[in-house]
Amino acid sequence: MKNSKALFKDFMDSITLKDTRNEIESIAYLAFQNIFGLTMTEVHAAKEITDQSLVDQLWEIGKRINQHEPIQYILGEALFYNRTFVVNPAVLIPRPETEELVRLVVNHINEKGGSFKILDIGTGSGCIAVTLALELPSSKIYAIDVSEEALQTAAANARKFGVKVNFQKHDILRDALPISPDIIVSNPPYIPHDERDAMPVNIVQYEPALALFVDADNPLLFYKTLAMRGVESLEDGGLLAVEINERYGRDIHLLFEGYGFREIEVLKDMYGKDRIVKGILSS
Repeated sequence: MKNSKALFKDFMDSITLKDTRNEIESIAYLAFQNIFGLTMTEVHAAKEITDQSLVDQLWEIGKRINQHEPIQYILGEALFYNRTFVVNPAVLIPRPETEELVRLVVNHINEKGGSFKILDIGTGSGCIAVTLALELPSSKIYAIDVSEEALQTAAANARKFGVKVNFQKHDILRDALPISPDIIVSNPPYIPHDERDAMPVNIVQYEPALALFVDADNPLLFYKTLAMRGVESLEDGGLLAVEINERYGRDIHLLFEGYGFREIEVLKDMYGKDRIVKGILSS
């Protein structure tokens, strides 16, 4: 039986995705870590592999990768804010850009001090809400979503990390918010349907459309609703912070301004793209 270094090379050679070599290596390392419990260094140290059943699992994973299934769904886990969250096809795979949204809220509260009520709208896997509960233990965290399956996944992550988050099924497009929070944070659907054909297969085929796409004729639907619900529910001075489609930073800035928010900023992500808009409600 081959050692870990040789097996890793064979596994890399078997991947037929058109991704870059670095991207394929990252996927392969995740698989080796999950199946064999080996770090990157240990993989290249030519560790002895003796369990054929684990090797068979590796090749099964390789087949699924070549069908463009995201490695996070295959393994049932994804890294977010240096923590491993449970994920499945009912929820979006957490992404590094969303970590920046969480960091913004954490910094905002740490600067002000005290206990806050924070509402995560469209919680999905719960990665935002659970991370905020872990980073801000003195605050109360609430989270809503229209998907029952997503809420079950989010609750599983809260249990995994031993934090209390108040989850509720709720549709903001139909109903007023269930609480009056101090802060609203959201990563809503923001990709117009007309961008679908240009997107990677692994996203379009496997990630939940409900959490991704919005009508191309009304791409700011959720931001209009979030601003309206914020005006209805936030206290004066309350924060609204959202992740956005890079195409609509200025539009969302103007939208928030029209609803009475001030100190509005459009913030860029690590790739230099407009990714977050934040504003403070002013009466």
